[in-house]
Amino acid sequence: MKLTDELQRAVDAACEVEVTADTARRVLALLDLTSLNDGDTRESAKALCARALTPAGPVAAVCVWPRFVKTARAALKGAPVKIATVVNFPAGESTAAEVAAETRAAIADGADEIDVVLPYRAFIDGERTRPLNLLRACREACGEGVVMKVILESGAFPDPDLLSWAARDAIAAGADYLKTSTGKITPAATLAAAALILEAIGQSKRPVGFKASGGIRDTAAAAAYLHLADGLRGPTWATPATVRFGASGLLDALLADLGHAPVESAAAGKGY
Repeated sequence: MKLTDELQRAVDAACEVEVTADTARRVLALLDLTSLNDGDTRESAKALCARALTPAGPVAAVCVWPRFVKTARAALKGAPVKIATVVNFPAGESTAAEVAAETRAAIADGADEIDVVLPYRAFIDGERTRPLNLLRACREACGEGVVMKVILESGAFPDPDLLSWAARDAIAAGADYLKTSTGKITPAATLAAAALILEAIGQSKRPVGFKASGGIRDTAAAAAYLHLADGLRGPTWATPATVRFGASGLLDALLADLGHAPVESAAAGKGY
């Protein structure tokens, strides 16, 4: 994916960043601990929630299928961990009405955050109204108190201009975060796509966060995205309100770099 010279320099610098314990600590606090596997169960969702309260501190959120939101809410009652779920996932082909209904149901079950897939195939094929209307329907269903993260599925986009356009449209539709990927196609997250998304966020007239998701499995990979955000948005910008990492296997790598033993569970190592 061709970038401007400025963005390419930022990506190159991110590739050279060194991993430190401080980096691992920062990333852990930004983690959306995720399991979106076909074989997930209530028990695996409970195990995921148990892993979210780590010896090094809590993660930012857990992300589970909508059918497990109630389970996660009960398991994390009183804990400083948000409950996230997905809608229009992973294909991005539901109707606006279906997405709105699914969003309202998830919120009623206790979801704090909704990760909604942009109808990316339709967008790439030249449609604009339907994708925007779907995101607006999700935004309306979320209301003011629930976070909406828009999954762009950046790896499906054939050129950088189109991805930047999708990012800007998602912001216009009310996105609170722009997220790289579902993790269900290849390529998933890339630093080049992240740079374009962060550039669009920087051009926004209101605060918008960034979520890297898809294939981020070790601290070194996460550190590169964090360094990229620091370089393009400023060294104090990245907080749980502005940056997230969607992953499951990443947690044990972070804990190892912080001197803690890996935490095994039925949910570990698969997510995205």
